Amino acid sequence: MQTLPKERHYETLSYLPPLTDLQIIKQVQYILDQGYIPAIEFNESSEPTVRYWTLWKLPLFSATSPQEVLTEVQACRSAYPNCFIRVVGFDNIKQCQVLSFLVYKPSGLR
Repeated sequence: MQTLPKERHYETLSYLPPLTDLQIIKQVQYILDQGYIPAIEFNESSEPTVRYWTLWKLPLFSATSPQEVLTEVQACRSAYPNCFIRVVGFDNIKQCQVLSFLVYKPSGLR
C-alpha cells in the first residue's frame, strides 16, 4: 500500500491544475448566469484560519461579461504577484458569498 504525498489544497477546484484564462472565463460566466455578483479578493496567506481576505476594488456590480472580471484578475495579479487571488460570487438575495475559487497562486506554491 502506498500513501499519497501530502499536498496543500486550498479551495474549490484546487485539486485541479491551475486554471487557464479560458477556464476562468467559463467559471465567471457561470457566476454571471446565476445572477451572482463577482468580486476579486487577495491575501498573502491561504491558511484555513485566515477568514478575511482583502477585496480588490469594489465588487463588480456592473460586470456583464466574464472578460471584464478577467481583466481585473490580471490587474490584481500584476499589482500583487506574491499573493493568492480568488474570485468570489455574492448572492444579493441571500446577502452572502455562495462560491469562491482560486485563480492564482504565487509561483513558489504551485
